[in-house]
Amino acid sequence: MAKTNFWSDQENAKQVSQKCQQLKEELDTWNNLEQDLIDLESLITVSVDEHDQSLQKDFTQKVKEIDRRLKSQELFILFSEKFDTNNAILSIHSGTGGVEAQDWAAMLMRMYLRYAQQKKWQTKIIDQSKGNEAGVKSVTIEIIGRYAFGHLKAEAGVHRLVRISPFDAEKMRHTSFALVEVIPEMEEVEDIDIKDEDLKIDTYKSSGHGGQSVNTTDSAVRITHIPSKLVVSCQNERSQQQNRQTAMKVLKSKLFLAKLDKQQKEVDNVRGEVLSAEWGNQIRSYVLQPYKMVKDHRTKYESKDPDEVLDGEVDEFIRAYLEMKTKK
Repeated sequence: MAKTNFWSDQENAKQVSQKCQQLKEELDTWNNLEQDLIDLESLITVSVDEHDQSLQKDFTQKVKEIDRRLKSQELFILFSEKFDTNNAILSIHSGTGGVEAQDWAAMLMRMYLRYAQQKKWQTKIIDQSKGNEAGVKSVTIEIIGRYAFGHLKAEAGVHRLVRISPFDAEKMRHTSFALVEVIPEMEEVEDIDIKDEDLKIDTYKSSGHGGQSVNTTDSAVRITHIPSKLVVSCQNERSQQQNRQTAMKVLKSKLFLAKLDKQQKEVDNVRGEVLSAEWGNQIRSYVLQPYKMVKDHRTKYESKDPDEVLDGEVDEFIRAYLEMKTKK
């Protein structure tokens, strides 16, 4: 960053600056924890010497807070795979069930956006297909942050919801499914050569929030890679060129993973377990009625507070998954 020509490449400079800031924040967190542990040691001495109940209460609270922060930092020890530090591209697809499933997909979208917010990651909705009545049919989110993929790869798979449907006048209990896909974002993808004749590029009007040139011009882009039949879309940016660049970045990432899958048969190490679209293959169940529980079927980890989980508190599920993968 100290080089005189550092800002000559704006895009690269932005990425390097962002990475530098993330590393500083990570280092500051460890330094602050170290100082808090030193302060805690002195507090122990005072509490024991003076037998002050208020000091002992303060000590207990500080221990709980430091323990929570240490557990959060311990996750970094479990990140050892090639793409763990990368940004993530997360897609959610509603399953069969119409408006009920589409509402469930929207609930998951909110959960991951809240989770990213807690992690102080940036998020950008690349593409979104809204439901006719409520929710979303599908959505693709770019999540920008250090170790974003390392965390979110644990979420890839089918998610199942059991609840009394707010869309059912008879108040019957419904089961809904949504598929979550997570891939690492890769700026430069090695050994991926995409020929122009292999691409079918369609443009259409964006369904975004409006604004200059949005919803009035064919700025949204859909790219189909004919040999692999992969389809990616982007409608978030204001210009067609920007949407095309973003869509191509997603396409290259998907093609790279497909290549790894074919050559090495190790997709599980890169993008999590790939499940078929048969909705019996759920990785996690969220039960809101007749009782409250969230259970991960891979790790057996459970939470009795689904409201907290749906509000973005998924770290413990991610930790359990990463610990399971490490043991394997």
